[in-house]
Amino acid sequence: MSKKILVIGLIASCALQVKGQNVFSIEEIISRAKDQSIFSKQAETRKETSYWQYRSFRTNYNPQLRLNGNLPTYTNYVAPVRQPDGSLLYLPVNQINPNLNFALTQPIGLTGGTLSANTNYNFFNDISADVTQWSGTVMNVQLSQPIFAYNPLKWDKRIRPVVFEESKRSFVERQEEISRDAVSFFFDVLRQQVNEQIAKFNLANNDTIYKIEQGRYNIGTTSQDKLLQVELQLLRSRQEVAQARMELENARLQLRAYIGLKDGDAFSLVLPENIPDFDVQVEEALTYAKLNRADYIGFERRRMEAESEVAQAKGQRYQTTLTASFGLNNTGASVSDLYDNPSKQQIANVGFNVPLVDWGRRKALMQTALANKKLRDYEIEQSKIIFEQEIITKVRQFEMMRLQIEITKKSDQVAQERYNVAQNRYLIGKIDITNLNIALTEKDNAKRSYLDALKSFWTAYYDLRRLTLYDFANKQLLYTPEAN
Repeated sequence: MSKKILVIGLIASCALQVKGQNVFSIEEIISRAKDQSIFSKQAETRKETSYWQYRSFRTNYNPQLRLNGNLPTYTNYVAPVRQPDGSLLYLPVNQINPNLNFALTQPIGLTGGTLSANTNYNFFNDISADVTQWSGTVMNVQLSQPIFAYNPLKWDKRIRPVVFEESKRSFVERQEEISRDAVSFFFDVLRQQVNEQIAKFNLANNDTIYKIEQGRYNIGTTSQDKLLQVELQLLRSRQEVAQARMELENARLQLRAYIGLKDGDAFSLVLPENIPDFDVQVEEALTYAKLNRADYIGFERRRMEAESEVAQAKGQRYQTTLTASFGLNNTGASVSDLYDNPSKQQIANVGFNVPLVDWGRRKALMQTALANKKLRDYEIEQSKIIFEQEIITKVRQFEMMRLQIEITKKSDQVAQERYNVAQNRYLIGKIDITNLNIALTEKDNAKRSYLDALKSFWTAYYDLRRLTLYDFANKQLLYTPEAN
């Protein structure tokens, strides 16, 4: 085997397309994960659910038109009928009674009241007496207005749009989480690909070394102990190849399951040749995170929810409702008769419910709500601190990633050159097999360290996108607020 094989050749071999296999780049794996993974579909479903929940909320402020009634109800029985003198006379009742009601209601978001307009028709048919009659309310307008009460329409109008906006931003964040996780699975497979290449390379080398050492033993220039040591190393190499194949297959299964790739689809991965070149400043990252993240607008939403709970507790102290209505009703032999000089129907009422002795219950509810609001404020402030600390930590870690890649890449090249030198020296008898194995181990570890550094960079890159919803490489927002 040629002694001039470099590590770059091993890594490049991962990029060669095997006949019958698909070769995927890191960008293609991420794209498939976003489009086909079960996690992406779950995120899409949550987004759709949030949309329809928001649509449902908005209908609470629109007028509602309802039609209700009863189909003709037939009754035939003997019933007590009170007479003008107060006595009861049992008479047969044989009747048909249908009714119909139209109602238009309009919630008043500003005050929490309800304005409604109603029209209803009732038909009476006494089959035994052959008597028919219509009755109904031609028009009735009613206002129901709670006073000093909690107004859920007002608070929902403030809170629910924020909840919907959170859901849209959370969807984008989830997409970046999927990208980050896909990157992790990608490099797990790539690492196992390289491990398999390393194992095969080492097996071939150890086989050559064993044959050389066997020849030396035959001519008496080496001991049986060294030959057995080399043979043991060869056996370990065969075991490592089998182990590497199994671990590679397991890693492929995990990636295949995550991105939604069919079990029968063979594939290999290609090492990303370039990494994005950009700088990230802490203040810049914090600015974008506060501007874009769902968690940050969630702080304001949590504060409003606490205020809503206080308002609700305050509204429970005194329950007063103003009700006023005006209508026109009439009776007649036909529907048209209902509109002939209908009678006025006017109602005004103020209902109230004031506890005289409740043993401090309502005060306790109020104080509980105030205490919960205070606790919520403290929790929000602590969450903001954690929020900023996470951003600062990620940015500072990211600043070291590029340097780590450069160092591990150089170490990989140096370790490979050192192994080549050690191999040459072993072949001419200048070093023993122990020193050669040390150089081999350092070569393999350096190669893996380089891949680990690449994995750390790419996972940190997409994690930073998730934490800020900003693409620093292309300098563009990942989410732009839109009109609801």
